[in-house]
Amino acid sequence: MNILFFLTPKSEVAYIYENDTFRQTLEKMEARKYSCIPMLSEDGKYTGTISEGDLLWGLRHLNLGSISDTEEVSIMAIPRRATYKPVKASANIEDLLDCAINQNFVPVVDDMGFFIGIVTRKDIMKYGYSEIKKLNTERTRE
Repeated sequence: MNILFFLTPKSEVAYIYENDTFRQTLEKMEARKYSCIPMLSEDGKYTGTISEGDLLWGLRHLNLGSISDTEEVSIMAIPRRATYKPVKASANIEDLLDCAINQNFVPVVDDMGFFIGIVTRKDIMKYGYSEIKKLNTERTRE
């Protein structure tokens, strides 16, 4: 099976750029109800992720007291605890599943490292559940 079957394309995914501010990131995550968001370079290559926890610890470590304080802080000033490992669009399903075990979503990149979208763990689980239901339905017919 091709992993692109599960892909949510870049056009449907919220992401930030490395030159965005702390506040822009907060607002985008709040609007989309994301707990973690992909980060891209200016030319569109996947460079990592930032999570709510990273933002919370950033507030504390940078001693930011109000939302207006976050307007001038580059998102790159916020240390990140983990970066979601991407897979290439040509990856096999086993590589995708290996990443999805530990990540809410798996960033997907092309052969040049450009971000093309994500695969969510939820979509993988929904597919697996539907396949199990099909098998059970076939067994009860026999």
